[in-house]
Amino acid sequence: MTNTDSGLLPAQPFNEQDRDAVYRAIMTRRDVRGEFLPDPIPDEVLARILVAAHHAPSVGFMQPWTFTLVRDKAVKGRVHQAFEKANGEAALMFPEEKQSTYRSLKLEGIVESPVNICVTCDRQRAGKVVIGRTHIPIMDLYSSVCAVQNLWLAARAEGLGVGWVSILDQNELRAALDIPRTIIPVAYLCLGYVAGFHDRPELEKAGWLPRLPLDSLIRQNGWSGRPDEDFLSTVRQGQAAMAQAHSPAG
Repeated sequence: MTNTDSGLLPAQPFNEQDRDAVYRAIMTRRDVRGEFLPDPIPDEVLARILVAAHHAPSVGFMQPWTFTLVRDKAVKGRVHQAFEKANGEAALMFPEEKQSTYRSLKLEGIVESPVNICVTCDRQRAGKVVIGRTHIPIMDLYSSVCAVQNLWLAARAEGLGVGWVSILDQNELRAALDIPRTIIPVAYLCLGYVAGFHDRPELEKAGWLPRLPLDSLIRQNGWSGRPDEDFLSTVRQGQAAMAQAHSPAG
């Protein structure tokens, strides 16, 4: 019996070109705020991106996500007003020495991007008891985030930028989009063609926070365990090589 006869797909790795394309999408994906172009997104491109998002893994195969497309200027305006209010409140939460830097950052592209997408989670879609959610109840929210990541990587492969606007009061976002109270807004995304992608994340370039070395974030056989130095050396080399090979300038 072949794998096809048994309902299994071949398990061979991708060829080098296809594999590198996946890694390039991951390594050059950026949170876009200020580089959006007004060019419309063709329906077939947007459809492909939504199909990719819909094929994310989900707990109990419940597929809890819904994708609300926002193109109307008035609706965008309401969401932008909610952002402006939340952003003003957020600035005051940081230490005084960081507030001026925070206010100088552009943290959304709601009005400039041609399409906004609100990804939500319907926690009741598959009933009260869901396979895999019995002991970690928020697995459905994690599943919706997986859909966001699929969407983001597919958009990058299509030459589109995505910006996640997380500085929003959920109740005000619900009101702006008429979202039922039982539905959880997970991500408000700005989507569109861009003038270009930054070579590094903007917050890293602005000196807000540095990229952490991966080898410092790996444990083995428990929180206090650490892999051997040969493996950690390989990780450091791999991190450097991936950054070099798949950077926008690479």
